[in-house]
Amino acid sequence: MNKINSFEIVKKLIFIVNREAKNGFSRKIWYNIERKLDDIPHDVYFTEKKGHATLLAKQAAESTNDPLIIIAVGGDGTIHEVLNGALQYSHITFGYIPTGSGNDFAKGFELPRNPEACLEIILREVNNISHQFDIGFYQGNDEQNGYFVNSLGAGFDASIVYKANKSPLKKWLNYFSLGNIIYAIYLIAELFHYKPNMLELTIDQKKYTFEKTWFITISNQPYYGGGMQIAPLADPKDGAFSIVVVHQLSRWKLLFVFMSVFSGKHLNFKEVTEYKGTDIKIDVDRPILLHADGENIGHTPIHVKMSARKWKLIQSSVAVSEGK
Repeated sequence: MNKINSFEIVKKLIFIVNREAKNGFSRKIWYNIERKLDDIPHDVYFTEKKGHATLLAKQAAESTNDPLIIIAVGGDGTIHEVLNGALQYSHITFGYIPTGSGNDFAKGFELPRNPEACLEIILREVNNISHQFDIGFYQGNDEQNGYFVNSLGAGFDASIVYKANKSPLKKWLNYFSLGNIIYAIYLIAELFHYKPNMLELTIDQKKYTFEKTWFITISNQPYYGGGMQIAPLADPKDGAFSIVVVHQLSRWKLLFVFMSVFSGKHLNFKEVTEYKGTDIKIDVDRPILLHADGENIGHTPIHVKMSARKWKLIQSSVAVSEGK
């Protein structure tokens, strides 16, 4: 990494670190990173529980009106919380250092999966013009609302997320850097137990009805679930979501659909339907689970909109100029 002197950094840097990401491996990664910040002024805050990153980001944003860089260090759940805490403040720019198990955010927003490479980009580009991206907003029952940056899902996939996140097996697998296997385990388990439902979907005021719906995803970028390319056409700068509905297929064919998601070829199945839109309402014949950025957020019904608010992310100017 090229040495950057403290006088070259004109914006304050705040790191919000989830040391427990990837079953504690994030802690070791962070200590290696922090050694490279010896001559650079910065503040560090460590999360202590679920939702804490949101509070820390909000407090940091409200502590000053000067330009501020808030850098999330953790997994997709950490950047989800940080954005929900500070997105509404216009003087905030965000950075991200991936230390989680899935890191779909890094892949979808063209950041290196190597934490030290991400730090190098942040320090190199910190004084340059940041890049602006779309973000989704959801609102459900009982004041259930928030922002999501990767994707929001309902149904079969949300049920997998819910059970995987609660499983003690996930922590054990993370210890061996095999955390994503937990989703495959629960995919097979849910394949035999999940009951598809009737879906009523409204996209930009146009109504659709699907029988025997397994799941629906609303995506801002292509990846979810640890590298699955659920929405190959999703672009976080085009002002619209990619909406994918999987419906009217057998349990075994559903398994083949999931196997093809890593390459994005699931869209070739006639039972997989894709739309683009900015205002989506989901309702079903019975409440089903929801997730946003891999975090459980309750049950349907739900209303999702592309937010008019943009957010700023530090990216490599080289990658952006080359269109990568």
